[in-house]
Amino acid sequence: MRPMKFGMGQPVRRVEDQRLTTGTGRYTDDTAVEGALHAYVLRSPHAHATFKIVDKETASKRKGVKLILTGEDVAHLGDIPCKGLIKDIAGEDVKPNPVPVLPTDTVRHVGEAIAFIVAETLDQARDAAEAIEIEFETLPSITGIAEALEGKAPQVWPDRDGNVAFEAEQGNRDKTEKAFAKADRTVSVTIVNNRLASNYMETRACIAEYDKTDKRWTLTLGSQGSHGTREILADYILKVPQSRIRVITPDVGGGFGTKIFMYREYPLTMVAAEMLKRPVRWVADRTEHFLADTHGRANLSTATMALDKRGKFIGLKVDLAADMGAYLSQYGPFIPWVGTTMTPGCYNIPAVHVRFRGVFTNTTPVDAYRGAGRPEAAYLIERLVDAIARETGKTPDAVRAQNFVKPSEMPHKTQTGPVYDSGEFEGHMRRAMEVADWKGFKSRLKASQKAGKIRGIGLACYIEACGGGGSESSTVILEKDGTVTVLIGTQSNGQGHETAYSQLVSQHLDIPMDRIKVIQGDTDRVATGSGTGGSRSIPVGGAALNAATGILADNLKSLASDALEAAPGDLEIVDGAVRIVGTDKKLDLKAIANLPGAKAEQLSVHQSWTPPEATYPNGTHVVELEVDPATGGTEIQNYVVVDDFGVTLNPIMLQGQVHGGAAQGIGQALMEEIRFDDSGQMLTATFMDYALPRAIDIPNFHFETRNVPCVTNALGVKGAGEAGAIGACPAVMNAMVDALDRAAGIKAIDMPATPAKVFGTLKEAGYPL
Repeated sequence: MRPMKFGMGQPVRRVEDQRLTTGTGRYTDDTAVEGALHAYVLRSPHAHATFKIVDKETASKRKGVKLILTGEDVAHLGDIPCKGLIKDIAGEDVKPNPVPVLPTDTVRHVGEAIAFIVAETLDQARDAAEAIEIEFETLPSITGIAEALEGKAPQVWPDRDGNVAFEAEQGNRDKTEKAFAKADRTVSVTIVNNRLASNYMETRACIAEYDKTDKRWTLTLGSQGSHGTREILADYILKVPQSRIRVITPDVGGGFGTKIFMYREYPLTMVAAEMLKRPVRWVADRTEHFLADTHGRANLSTATMALDKRGKFIGLKVDLAADMGAYLSQYGPFIPWVGTTMTPGCYNIPAVHVRFRGVFTNTTPVDAYRGAGRPEAAYLIERLVDAIARETGKTPDAVRAQNFVKPSEMPHKTQTGPVYDSGEFEGHMRRAMEVADWKGFKSRLKASQKAGKIRGIGLACYIEACGGGGSESSTVILEKDGTVTVLIGTQSNGQGHETAYSQLVSQHLDIPMDRIKVIQGDTDRVATGSGTGGSRSIPVGGAALNAATGILADNLKSLASDALEAAPGDLEIVDGAVRIVGTDKKLDLKAIANLPGAKAEQLSVHQSWTPPEATYPNGTHVVELEVDPATGGTEIQNYVVVDDFGVTLNPIMLQGQVHGGAAQGIGQALMEEIRFDDSGQMLTATFMDYALPRAIDIPNFHFETRNVPCVTNALGVKGAGEAGAIGACPAVMNAMVDALDRAAGIKAIDMPATPAKVFGTLKEAGYPL
């Protein structure tokens, strides 16, 4: 297929940006609904307590108050489900704990919803919440993973001994034990993957309307998939036919996995709207985001590698404890499961066994956050491989090169199940090291030492699984005016789907992008959809759209063939017209759409795509950084990324995705962390205490691709939305440990490597400060 001006591979600027950067985008809170009431959520001040609502009548009589809902008022609703249940180590389904829309007598984390207040204004609702009288009896609480697993720890749930929500495994225990019995040496690391908040620009919000004539709700909210939201509301919570609920998702200001899930406020606004016969809106403030939206990461892991005399990896053991928080969130158990499938990373390890446990704590539930388990896996294996290099006296690249899965070994089935279809891991690593001038590091190290600074360099090689989540479908329609409409069930949260999908259409029809309209996020207009997550939109949704548009293009040639008096095989589509090859005789798309013989089924094509296997983007990040020992502050001096995304759809957007992900990874590595005190109070519930990277903290990136097309995807693409966040953390921390080891023999430090932590670690090691 010949290159098109706006087609695949072209550096087309995002069509969304004009709207979004000039203030004409429409987010949920921008939606004006006449007569809307305002809702406020009263939340628990305790990490673990029983409670009794003594008096809500006084609050109900406050000016403007229309409704106060408590647990007893919504006890008839179904629980919020955990859909990511897995098989435990005994082969049984993991048992979920109940997650009521509102609890009736016990709260299990600070910020858990207790009551839902609706009033004419937000201030009135907030004032009424303060007037509700509640008696609490505090219970012992636990917030740390290691502490929760101790024998005498307080129990989050009385029926879950030792606070273990589930225990499961990957790989082959017996085979791995035999490999370890033959090992010449073993190397271990124990690391923490710190708890994070997503901190998207747009906090969660929803507006519920109820049509009493049709007995139908319309829920407008920022989500990562309207259809999934509707399914859970209808099938699990409200227990009504899905046809009674319309879910609309307008522009979304960031999701990062956290806006996939069902939250209590959504059914509560719907119930309130039905009861009051008026629209109800709820908008979270930033502190509510920290307290009530699911968190990410929060792992404690030990990994041990067995090596033979040559330094080849012969076996890997991992013991991972994943904090689930107080409840099993929608996909909570699935996150460590899918993450541990990627434990081998880019390496050929003949025996692997992973034991992983979900752990209950009195904290906000934990679920997917950009990468969803795969960043945790990459961080663990890459920190371990660097530790192996230090203990064996080899260079980090030599250890990796010796143990990479080779291109000649593709497709490669790992011991945990995934089948890598393609990849040139060593080639990516060598190119990244070349661009980063790895060989010239010693001269830069000397310059830093002369200036009284500490310098380090590190790399990380990652691979992730993308393009899952089931099938996706798309409909493409040639309208009578010659424009094209795309209906698709994925959901943009800022990635630029309108641009990407328009490029796929333009690849076949060669029309400008302003003649293409992409419709998403409306369950009344788009029949089905699996939403966006796991970098699936282009590999799965794009593949469906590409197939549909290809068929439409063939239909248009067939329709035009009679009018042009030419066989379809002699026709091509150029500049939005069907043309006889080698001539100027043509028929534009508008004319074809209005041909007397043009049937609706020829102008509207629906196709689905079910991925036969996940896609596996991969690459190498190299980081060089400098530490000021007087303050512990870190400055990244150089950052190089070499990635394999199979096929590039849009190089500008691709680079933006990698930059954004790497920025989030840098934030996790150096500054971000959700922390609690001993009583379970969150210490980082505002931007005064939770540090995010600023522009000054983000380096200039060198980014390039060494693409190897995916052989299991119709477009050859592998997905790129999470890759930057996966490679960044281990690369930054390997560089940090390299710097600390060179300066003071420090061989381990956990994220986040804040100035205070780095300074304290240097001081403890006796470094002259």
